[in-house]
Amino acid sequence: MTDERSSAASDEQRSDVHDPAGDATADASAKSDENEAGEAFTIADFHDASQQAGRPVLTAAAVSRALELPHEEASDRLETLAESGSLERLSVSTDPVVWYPSELEDLTDRERVVVFPKRREIIVDRPDQFTRAQLSQFAHLADANGEDGYRYVVRPEDVWSTPHDSFEDLARTMRQALGQRSEPLEEWVESQWDRAHQFRLVTHEEGYTVLEAQTPEIMGNVARQKLDEEHVHAPISETEDWVREGSEAAIKRILYEAGYPVQDHRELASGEELSIDLNVRLRDYQQNWVDRFAEAGEGVFVGPPGSGKTVAAMGAMAHVEGETLVLVPSRDLAQQWADAMVEYTSLEPHQIGQYHGGRKEVRPVTIATYQIAGMDRHRSLFDDREWGLVIFDECQHVPSDVYRRSTHLQSKHRLGLSASPIREDDRQTEIFTLVGPPIGTDWEALFEAGFVAEPELEIRYVPWGDDEQANAYGSADGREKYRIAAKNRGKIDEVRYLLSAHPDAKAIVFVDYLEQGRELSDALEVPFLSGETPHHERRRLLEEFRRDERDLLIISRVGDEGIDLPTADLAIVASGLGGSRRQGTQRAGRTMRPAGGALVYVLATRGTREEDFARKQLQHLGRKGMTIREQTVERDAE
Repeated sequence: MTDERSSAASDEQRSDVHDPAGDATADASAKSDENEAGEAFTIADFHDASQQAGRPVLTAAAVSRALELPHEEASDRLETLAESGSLERLSVSTDPVVWYPSELEDLTDRERVVVFPKRREIIVDRPDQFTRAQLSQFAHLADANGEDGYRYVVRPEDVWSTPHDSFEDLARTMRQALGQRSEPLEEWVESQWDRAHQFRLVTHEEGYTVLEAQTPEIMGNVARQKLDEEHVHAPISETEDWVREGSEAAIKRILYEAGYPVQDHRELASGEELSIDLNVRLRDYQQNWVDRFAEAGEGVFVGPPGSGKTVAAMGAMAHVEGETLVLVPSRDLAQQWADAMVEYTSLEPHQIGQYHGGRKEVRPVTIATYQIAGMDRHRSLFDDREWGLVIFDECQHVPSDVYRRSTHLQSKHRLGLSASPIREDDRQTEIFTLVGPPIGTDWEALFEAGFVAEPELEIRYVPWGDDEQANAYGSADGREKYRIAAKNRGKIDEVRYLLSAHPDAKAIVFVDYLEQGRELSDALEVPFLSGETPHHERRRLLEEFRRDERDLLIISRVGDEGIDLPTADLAIVASGLGGSRRQGTQRAGRTMRPAGGALVYVLATRGTREEDFARKQLQHLGRKGMTIREQTVERDAE
């Protein structure tokens, strides 16, 4: 069991005060007399008190009243029983210590917390939303559906990005979440807290940037060992270095990788003021994201598709009230951002510009593609304007060599958005050094609260459609094996079967290969939307799907991130599991909306490497709280 700070604990405290069982009964008096005569206090005595109180968890005060013992004596006897293993104790932050029988551990449905300080792991059985919210402020949810309960890991970066003003505030949150004080864990967390406050970037009174260290030792032994003339001009003092213009992001990244995140306190220009009001009320967790962003001045909103990251970003815009640059992966997303801003904010269409291959407009709010913003011939247009806020949509792209050039743009505030900030090249830490620390709510909490519907996800292992492909697979090598398995023609029959099993569903079929998409398009007589589809045709097809004028689309990789797909009831992933874990998140996420009842089927050719890809690439979704089933298709191909 863990800290009972919930209303249940408060109710228990009130019932202790007004409990009619506090009036001594004849049986209780007799029991008290026996105890005063020197007879040992046993678990049976505790059960008697528990029966009178009508609950299995008691404070020492409740035992004292029920058995007519002095409070101090009741506490001593409870301690003795605890030492013998018959009772367990729990310190509650808003209540006295409570006691319960040890065997209750195996019977209770209440949450329980176990801390492993050396591994910096926290195992929680049946955590409530309050506990998860507290844990998310200093720990990472590593596994959400294992037999051993929810597994949290406290990593350095979790402590570095905690939204607390002091270590004392952070320690208080930890004790509330854990229901206890773990001194070894707190000592390690405090050491990481100190690391996160050793360096900071500030603006000198003459306008240039200075790197400051807490002590001469930390400056000499860390910063001046890691940085060179590419990053700093010269020392100003024992604890200050003059920073070369444009090297701020590199300094932050280098020191972050050395284990010392830099606090950015530069007085950056906020741009022209721009009044922005929201036309929609933020959900509680979205408001929490915005509040944490407002406190830090930067960050990355991390949440599942459908959790409203775009709307929350507009909440951040309303907070900053400055000219804003939004960077997106494609022109389709640029148009969708523009439409959403008109719908959800007080901005007028003439205040919103788009800058990409199709349009060239720089306005108080400008939406540009990463590629354009990183080109030398266009960058001056963005560099010359003082942005109050730069938003990096799908910011998992930022560490790539092409996209990261856009992070050199200076602004007072930076905000990233990502459903899954995972990179197969393990450069995801760069996302948080180039943009800001992660800010989010664990997926399971959003599933339980009903804000996002948890889709049912099933991996279906499909037999070969014909012997020709099966034989080709057997003689192929390396990547070619995966390609043949992914394009298994037996999947066409399986897609037909799944669509017929859900005749009323709006469905999206994902493919990785153009040839496979065309084959499915011909077989099902439905459009295939790919990178070759003209932009106006894409918009028409997607709008027809949104308006329920069309209930089935086949989509290539262009649907993973480049466009905002409409909500679907059914998603069938016919191929694509050889891609990234992020791709699995995006495709499964196309059904994550509040409506509920969504289904995701992932097809993998039975007995091939595609089976392993399917399990591996979707494993992290299971750790986020999604339930994943597996089914072998026995039906023979016709």
